[in-house]
Amino acid sequence: MSQQHDGTESTAPQAPDTDEAASAPSAASPANHWKRRPRAPALPREQAVRQGEISRLAFLSLGRERAIEFLNGSHEALGGRPLDLATDSEEGASAVAAELERMAAAGNRPG
Repeated sequence: MSQQHDGTESTAPQAPDTDEAASAPSAASPANHWKRRPRAPALPREQAVRQGEISRLAFLSLGRERAIEFLNGSHEALGGRPLDLATDSEEGASAVAAELERMAAAGNRPG
């Protein structure tokens, strides 16, 4: 409690007197959330290149929405998730690229 100018006590909380407390992020702030989060290991360069190339090919062949659906969904004929398969190995990337070519030839292009 603090005293007001008229001599009565106030129950209102008082702001800290320091500028440091006002500018520091609270424990629940988004800034602290990202600081506490452990970083995922970066993809090795070869895998990142394959992932980028197959994503670009899928977007050009199918359009944005269909590419995202294709790359992130399970694909029975390929035996898994196309983005994972293409990222993990050159053989997987070739199989996913061939499937994208097949889909484009069959007319599965954006309208």
